[in-house]
Amino acid sequence: MLPSQIVQEIARLNQENSRGADALYESEVALAHAEHDLDLIEQKAFIKTQGTVADRTALAKLESADARLQRDLRKAEHNRIKMKIKTIETSLMALGTQVKLVQAEMR
Repeated sequence: MLPSQIVQEIARLNQENSRGADALYESEVALAHAEHDLDLIEQKAFIKTQGTVADRTALAKLESADARLQRDLRKAEHNRIKMKIKTIETSLMALGTQVKLVQAEMR
């Protein structure tokens, strides 16, 4: 890889990493809202249901299944963003190593 290509790739990865920080924040907010919605639905369902605690818990979980799915999807999205950021950081470190190698060759 040519030095100019390395510089371009570093700039691209830095820009993508910066966008990743914003995406991570947005996914954290979405996950918090999804968890809040799940808690509300589950607790309201538990309170309005009659029967034993086990029955009420089971029915509340059943009634909140869609909210649980949405929470799990937000969690998966959040984890994917974190993994992507980690991959970008690893790529930046690898490019830093390439820069050092190119510098050593130029000497």
